[in-house]
Amino acid sequence: MGQFSVNAQRLDPYKNFKFRVKWDGRYVAGVSKVSLLKRTTEVVKHRSGGDPSTSYKAPGRTEYDAITLERGVTHDQEFEQWANKTWNFGSALGAEVSLADFRKDIIIELLNEAGQVVLSYAVYRCWVSEYQALPDLDANANAVAIAKLKLENEGWERDYAVLEPKEPSFVEP
Repeated sequence: MGQFSVNAQRLDPYKNFKFRVKWDGRYVAGVSKVSLLKRTTEVVKHRSGGDPSTSYKAPGRTEYDAITLERGVTHDQEFEQWANKTWNFGSALGAEVSLADFRKDIIIELLNEAGQVVLSYAVYRCWVSEYQALPDLDANANAVAIAKLKLENEGWERDYAVLEPKEPSFVEP
């Protein structure tokens, strides 16, 4: 049976509940959910008229799905300020979009149970296509108010410089 990693003690896959998001060189506070990183490559089918009734397949255009970030509503304005760069209500004609800086590169880091960074992905040229400032408000509910950003992007890649860390131990060496 094959080994999953170079760490002989760790056979468990990483969990999905410890992570951080960074943009503009700093971590964004309170992000509680990040949707999946997914890309899809179209299939281009082709065949010649004299060939058997089987198609050949080749890769076509690759698309990267939008990423959704969620966090509890607070007085922090990070989500709203970025969303306002794509569309700012009440701005002067021609100034509704901040063309110089409405795109950002972001970093998504996955942490192990000890809080060590184990995987890191850079997501390129993101911009806000949807912004939810408030959820449905319900006087009979018992839930956290969640704000959401939907980020269009032009691709992502894993940072292979992030290596598997030496995991901490409570046993003396």
